[in-house]
Amino acid sequence: MIENIDTIGKLAIEHLTLKHAARERALPKSRAAIRYCANSIRATHRQEFESARQLQAQAAALLQEMNDDLCDHQDIYYAGFVQDAQKEYAEAILFTALVQGHELPTTEALNIGWPSYLNGLAEAVGELRRYLLDQLRRGSFERCEDFLSSMDDIYALLITVDFPDAVTGGLRRSTDSTRSILEKTRGDLTTALSQAQLERSLQELHSALARYAPFIAQQDESK
Repeated sequence: MIENIDTIGKLAIEHLTLKHAARERALPKSRAAIRYCANSIRATHRQEFESARQLQAQAAALLQEMNDDLCDHQDIYYAGFVQDAQKEYAEAILFTALVQGHELPTTEALNIGWPSYLNGLAEAVGELRRYLLDQLRRGSFERCEDFLSSMDDIYALLITVDFPDAVTGGLRRSTDSTRSILEKTRGDLTTALSQAQLERSLQELHSALARYAPFIAQQDESK
């Protein structure tokens, strides 16, 4: 008979009970943080920036609580759901900064890891495309080329991060998606700008014909 088997069993159950409790506290906070970030992105699309910042602050508080819950359980911390919430948080923050033309915050400022930050940055490109297309539909071209330039800069950065997916959290797939989004957006913007230029040229021609119409009519009458 193993004399200390009961002690080992008791210690194992105590440890796993604490770990399970920590996970059960953190998991709903991850889901709530993701919801806050999704709502923040929607608010940014509506240009409700104060509402977006408030939602981001709520998400940040939950991320910090998860850090505290799991500080003694790093295996649970890196199980994936914390990183998912961090990625969504980075996407929300970075998308708002890009739309407003602000400097991008660092990982230290956001208190998240680099894989979550970079994947969030890649995801923000997709949201920036949606925002740019909305501007085109409204006939607002002023900052669209700036947005495209930002997307280009982000892709140029992402392709330099050449590490295995196990290190970057699957960044290569996100980078490939970013390239596709960038090229589609470049084509859409080029087409829209060309269309706008054509419409302006036609309007100018119409105005010129309207100005010269009386003169042309007089010439016809004198013949």
